[in-house]
Amino acid sequence: MSLASLVEIIHTTTLDSWTERNKSAFAALFGSPDGRYPKPATKVVTVRAPEISPDSGVPFAAYIHSSNPSSGPYSGLSLAIFPVADRPSLIGMVVGTQGLSPDEAILGRPGHTRKMQAICRWLNRHYGKGSFVSWAKQDPTRTDLPIPDNVRNAWPEYKSVFDRYGKELYALYCPTDDHAGTDAALTAFLDVLFEERGFQPIASCQNSYKSVQASWFEYLMPSVERGQISDLLATRRYVIIQGPPGTGKTRMATQLLAEEYAGRGRSIQFHPNTTYESFVGGLAPATTSGELGLRFAPVPGFLMQSAAEAYADPSHKYLLHIDEINRADLSKVLGEAIFLLEPGDLRTIRLPHDFGEPFHSKFSLPENLHIIGTMNSADRSIAIVDVALHRRFAFISLWPRMSVVEQHGCKTMQNAFKELTSTFVEHATDDALSLVPGHSYFLEADELLAPRSLQVNLAPLLHEYLANGYVTGFAEAIRGYLQQIESL
Repeated sequence: MSLASLVEIIHTTTLDSWTERNKSAFAALFGSPDGRYPKPATKVVTVRAPEISPDSGVPFAAYIHSSNPSSGPYSGLSLAIFPVADRPSLIGMVVGTQGLSPDEAILGRPGHTRKMQAICRWLNRHYGKGSFVSWAKQDPTRTDLPIPDNVRNAWPEYKSVFDRYGKELYALYCPTDDHAGTDAALTAFLDVLFEERGFQPIASCQNSYKSVQASWFEYLMPSVERGQISDLLATRRYVIIQGPPGTGKTRMATQLLAEEYAGRGRSIQFHPNTTYESFVGGLAPATTSGELGLRFAPVPGFLMQSAAEAYADPSHKYLLHIDEINRADLSKVLGEAIFLLEPGDLRTIRLPHDFGEPFHSKFSLPENLHIIGTMNSADRSIAIVDVALHRRFAFISLWPRMSVVEQHGCKTMQNAFKELTSTFVEHATDDALSLVPGHSYFLEADELLAPRSLQVNLAPLLHEYLANGYVTGFAEAIRGYLQQIESL
């Protein structure tokens, strides 16, 4: 297998024939049938593995841009391994000590950082086995910032590496005895390195490439199933689903209400005119048989009505679904009722009026009442969800899912989804990434109807993003995408 020699080098403590062994392992990566990358990729990446001697400083082997000289300091991004005594070699993505060029565009692109962080989260979860084995920097271009102390302290065996290259290292994997983890880290790092230089694995390795990419992509845009949210509601009681438009937030909430809660509960929608009186309760006009014919009486709001239903049937759970929860002025709508939203604590507030059974002038939320809110992260004209609400609700994000588009959308839709999602992943800031259109825009199954669907449903949303300056950093890429779908 193409990476076997490199994995062996990392896990072998002997440093004999360092240069020769690394050159041999590098050569094994290219060409069919046993390599992973096409032979032309050797034109953009070369190996640097100086022979080790007592006065050679910190030993390393690095896969660097081929424009660099054959010896001395180098520049640009690289993958490097650093051998130490009695431990496997440390694996790192590194910026050369001579600076970012010729890879400043790659290193400064949000997508490169995003991929490295997702890969490291995946490695920690799947190969850490409860230990910290991988780390990624927030910004690879910040070569003025050293590796943080908590990382250095976690891996003291590599102190000499950190002392020498701590500012240049921006993604790390600390190998354990599990060779599969080493193989996974090398595969993911190398695939990104070569892809950034314009080369994907050869045809025979495409399945492996897609499998590894799908594994770490789950940590970039995690998929969430309805059962996970149901479990979260059972433990936290109060949950908010947030995400870009078209990811199925409202659909998931209504399905939860219909199935997991057997219809016990209700769906309401917040908007700028939602008030404390309509949500919690307050005085409202009521007709009388007296001379005046009109008086004001306490009327329960949606929250109080839902709580009363749940109190009346303690053997079942009830769900209050609040759609577009952040379109209202939440501090005014909730008022003192926010005090009640403590998952593990049954609290009571005093009401200004007597609302009759079962609360009268004291109000509490029963344990079998759960609340789920849905929130569109693309709507920038709405109230900010404050810290108090963040503490009381469990927030979970829904992201676009390729698996849904593959199941329901035609080939045109699948290609359009992949290209647009890739554009956002590569170029969007963290704020703009939350705007990536969801899979519901790409579910047309008929090839003949697909172009019209993209032009009528998706294009207006992207034009709105452009008009409001939401995608300023990559507006030309979005305009180019719009021209593509408008020409279908």
